[in-house]
Amino acid sequence: MMTQKVTPILLKGMSIYTETNKIETGYIKIKDQKIVEIGPQENLKQDNNVQERFTIIDLQANYSAIPGFIDIHIHGANGADAMDATPEALATMAKALVKEGTTSFLATTMTQETAAIEQALTNAGNYITQPQPQGQAEIIGIHLEGPFVNKKRAGAQPLNYIIDPDKDKFTKWNKLAKGKIKLVTLASERPGGLELVRYLTQNGIVASLGHTDATYDQVDEAIQTGAKQVTHLYNQMRELHHREPGVVGAAYLREELKTEIIVDGIHSRPEMVKLAYKQKGKQGFILITDAMRAKGLPDGDYELGGQPVAVKAGKAVLADGTIAGSVLKMNQAIKNMLDFTGCSFPEAIEMAAMNPAKQLNIADRKGSLAVGKDADIVILDENLDVFMTICRGKLAYQKGGETA
Repeated sequence: MMTQKVTPILLKGMSIYTETNKIETGYIKIKDQKIVEIGPQENLKQDNNVQERFTIIDLQANYSAIPGFIDIHIHGANGADAMDATPEALATMAKALVKEGTTSFLATTMTQETAAIEQALTNAGNYITQPQPQGQAEIIGIHLEGPFVNKKRAGAQPLNYIIDPDKDKFTKWNKLAKGKIKLVTLASERPGGLELVRYLTQNGIVASLGHTDATYDQVDEAIQTGAKQVTHLYNQMRELHHREPGVVGAAYLREELKTEIIVDGIHSRPEMVKLAYKQKGKQGFILITDAMRAKGLPDGDYELGGQPVAVKAGKAVLADGTIAGSVLKMNQAIKNMLDFTGCSFPEAIEMAAMNPAKQLNIADRKGSLAVGKDADIVILDENLDVFMTICRGKLAYQKGGETA
């Protein structure tokens, strides 16, 4: 795919949430996929030729420009799943996610037989290393969730295919993925776990503790070895107990650990989200969806990791009632975070954009609205619904219009 020549865009009239402040009535100039100018509208220089050089988009004063969301844990959307192992499935996800304001994501795999994982990794690696179209969400890497997890905390990960952490197997897999695995969820307490955490850390890959039965002391060991994240806090991990703080206690107490959290009101009660927010603060949270292929589609029967999943009233479950991912959208996660915790709007934006960008070491180009960064911009209306999404300088979605 060749990079398209896209007309520069001038957004104006809306409020803008920058890295440091809010501009009440501002403008953003976008050119060559980047933000080239940003500021209050009175600073917009009179330019008689601006209409010839820019597509001008006038926005309402009660609309907000914020950075595009970065979903580091998402399996699927709109009928497609990363494990389908086809370019079409990844493209379907990338086109669908812009409707909820997601402009970058990690294609997330799950526990399956080796051949299925290898096909998914090969497919995603090939897709990511090709130039990706601008008018859709950018796949910035792969999240390998499983199979290196603990059977005691399997959740919706198929038990038959769970194996102990294996550095050699991972090395082979990352080669198939063309080095694009950026995040690995694993159980560090299992044999080979700490060795893999060490290897990941040495190679700049985020080691995230998830589907794990680790004790507090075992988590401490993993942190010392380089672990820096917890996968979907509360779900499928050793719980908090007053004589054994477990993974949850470690997540609360240790600043070294960033915590993914699924704020859908199903995976965790609102009060537990609020409790975690009070412990971790805005800098410790990363909002994710952990969405599966039913996201964006009606309730019904679907599939995850080769297992039938029923989706009813927004809740996805296996036949035995185990929660199997979500159908959460990122803009809804923002709304829920505000409702559940009372955090500020800028804090919620940080959890959905800047924190994941920092965690993946891409904050130099993504995660906030600043000159020189990728023009990944979401326009929210007064109800915090997505009105418009721009991905790397190209209009990707407009409410009532069409996606690219």
